Amino acid sequence: MEKLLRFTSKDFQNVTFEEWLTSKPKDLQSVATHWYQQMQTCGPDVMVIFHDNYPTACVENIPFAYVNVYTKHINVGFFYGAFFYDEHQLLQGTGKRMRHIKIHPNEPSNNQAINAFLKTAYLDIKKRITSD
Repeated sequence: MEKLLRFTSKDFQNVTFEEWLTSKPKDLQSVATHWYQQMQTCGPDVMVIFHDNYPTACVENIPFAYVNVYTKHINVGFFYGAFFYDEHQLLQGTGKRMRHIKIHPNEPSNNQAINAFLKTAYLDIKKRITSD
């Protein structure tokens, strides 16, 4: 396996979720809060940090998922999402490793599949850490 991205304290930003959230469009705040909370419930060893101005879920400072708010949508992203089986073809992106799902506030989203990707991302990073 390839070397894992590991954040150090210099990569952390001193921002609270509430500070970050209040700077985002009002109509996206509740959706962002939902996915932020879902990331935290993946496991007891999950730590959410702020890196690159958005919340990033990590295990042992190794990121596996993030949520970010844009002007008209939210991305829920996965650091190793390119390796996930995507039955519903929800994952977007063309990078070597990362993929994301766009969520628009007034459009239906497949929350069950997004939750499954979060759990997959968490279990995947645990496996990668063990193999590292």
